[in-house]
Amino acid sequence: MSRPELLAPPEIFYNDDEARKYTSSSRIIDIQTQLSERALELLALPDDGIPRLLLDIGCGSGLSGETLTEHGHQWLGWDISESMLDIALEREVEGDLILGDMGQGLGLRPGVLDGAISVSAVQWLCNADKSSHEPRIRLKAFFGSLYRSLGRGARAVLQIYPENLAQRELILGFAMRAGFSGGIVVDYPHSSKRRKEYLVLTCGPPSLSTTTPEGKGEDGGSCSDEDSSEDEENQTVCISDRRRPRKKQKLNKKGKGRDWVLKKKEQMRKKGNAVPPDSKYTARKRKDRF
Repeated sequence: MSRPELLAPPEIFYNDDEARKYTSSSRIIDIQTQLSERALELLALPDDGIPRLLLDIGCGSGLSGETLTEHGHQWLGWDISESMLDIALEREVEGDLILGDMGQGLGLRPGVLDGAISVSAVQWLCNADKSSHEPRIRLKAFFGSLYRSLGRGARAVLQIYPENLAQRELILGFAMRAGFSGGIVVDYPHSSKRRKEYLVLTCGPPSLSTTTPEGKGEDGGSCSDEDSSEDEENQTVCISDRRRPRKKQKLNKKGKGRDWVLKKKEQMRKKGNAVPPDSKYTARKRKDRF
């Protein structure tokens, strides 16, 4: 089956018919419940009986939000599909619903959230559905606004379906640049059907208390990084430290060559900056006179 994000933008793909079909499917409801339960588990909220304010990103018709309600939490639902939110209103979900594009930023008050979850939504940002869409800029806006809206030490657990390893690293990279610490937890890494990836992020720098949890194995137990290191596609991404001291670059007498220039241009592209395309003239030294 084709990936829905490759067929149409979410606000078009999830029209009235598709939204009702999605919400009425018992299989979808069961999957959504399992994923949201796992996301809530990875949030690791204190078990003190105090309800938290959580954000459900890509809430759809409120299936994941019902899990949050069952655990006694208050929640906000954010989605770009008006049809999905209409069904959520019909179902009289407990959360407050917001119609908006997460790629333009969340626009919530700083530090207002105790946590955030998302089920199969963030990978939509990697597609340019309009001529004005630039995936890197949209990822930067999303993770930056999410970081600001979370309280210090709060977690965000985003379940994603990356199309490939490059897309996974792109998403994780912009999360790290926004200030998050954390990594990717992979459940059932050796199963093609049950494999699930969760981006577990903590608002703040890495510490002993922000260690990324282990994924689940086939037997239901924990699955460490060593268990999934046989295949590069199945590796759990380790914690990234954004505040490592930079090493001083040693410049040779010949100066900065073509490899150095190409590397710097690629770094600028990853930051979302407009960079001229590479060509045979890139980093070529001009003659003293033409």
